[in-house]
Amino acid sequence: MFSYRSSGLPSVGITLLPPPAAEHALRLALGPSSLLTLPPVSLKTPAGFPSPAADFECDRVDLLERLELDKPYVFMTRVRGQSMTGRGIDDGDLIVINRKVTPRHGHIVVAVLDNELTCKTLHREGDRVRLVAANPDFPDIVPKDGQELVIWGVVTSCIKSFGT
Repeated sequence: MFSYRSSGLPSVGITLLPPPAAEHALRLALGPSSLLTLPPVSLKTPAGFPSPAADFECDRVDLLERLELDKPYVFMTRVRGQSMTGRGIDDGDLIVINRKVTPRHGHIVVAVLDNELTCKTLHREGDRVRLVAANPDFPDIVPKDGQELVIWGVVTSCIKSFGT
C-alpha cells in the first residue's frame, strides 16, 4: 500500500523561493519599477472605459500581505508544462505555495511522488488519493503500492505575465 503524508520536504532539483527571494521574483514578474503596494481602481473593474472617480481612490493593496509572501511557510516557483491549463495555470506562471494550509479534496497542490515534484488537483475518495491534471491530454496520477505521496503545499495564487 502507498503511504500518504501531508507534509515533508522535496528531494528533487527545483527552486522553491522563500521570502525575500519570493518578493524579488514578484518584482520581476510585475516589472522592475513596480511597487508591491498598488492602488485598486475598484472592487470590480470593468473592461471598458475607467471611471473618473478611480482617480480619487486612496486605499492601496499590499501584494506582499495579500499573497502572504512575507510568511516563512509561503514559497513561489515557476510552473513548467501544460497539465494545469484547465485551472488557469500555464507554462511559465509563478505559483504561490502555502505549506500551512491543510490540503483538502479539490485543492491545487504541489506534491512529491517518488522524488518527482508535480502540481495537480488533489482528489480524495475515502482512503483513495489521486492527483488530477486539468488538461485532458495528461493522465491522472494514482499512487501504487510502495510509492510515497507527499503533499508539499497548497497553491493559493497564480501570477501571470502577459508580456510587454
